[in-house]
Amino acid sequence: MGRKQPLTRFSVPLHLLPQIRQYAAYTVAEVVMPPPADDAGNRAFPILAGYIFGKNKGERKLAMTAPVTQAPVPAKLDMTAPVTQSAGPDGILVQFVLPKDINMDNAPLPLDARVRLREVPPKQVAVIRYSGFWSQANYARHLAELQAALRAANITWTGEPVLSRYNGPMTLWFMRRNEIWLNLD
Repeated sequence: MGRKQPLTRFSVPLHLLPQIRQYAAYTVAEVVMPPPADDAGNRAFPILAGYIFGKNKGERKLAMTAPVTQAPVPAKLDMTAPVTQSAGPDGILVQFVLPKDINMDNAPLPLDARVRLREVPPKQVAVIRYSGFWSQANYARHLAELQAALRAANITWTGEPVLSRYNGPMTLWFMRRNEIWLNLD
């Protein structure tokens, strides 16, 4: 129940709905899954879990952390590429955030060629948090609320939304933590 959350952040309420967070750079293990987006996280989980549970050079086990993010594959994946929620033509990018003490210099190399390691640069995001199982309707409603609050505050964002999930599959629906992130200009 108490997964570590390695991302450093601060929050400032904005109309009591979204938060503005500043994230330090962090490292992810990621895999690209073919569409559809609805079950990409479930299909990616065993691949990424294999990596953190020891399917890597040195058979090093890493702590399970949160969040797990999901987004379409950007046209060109580089260090500053935003991640998004809906399916892209090239697939869905699913990421596990690695523990805070893991970086590109000391992360064990994956044995599965589908798993890539990448450092995500520092960024500022607007966030809305909600509970429940993932559904397109629930996601769309909360995304619209976040975008409306940002427009009302005259705050602009770039890229597409990022879906972040914090709980395991056995967590009851009303205890689940989901977030949508929008990268700020």
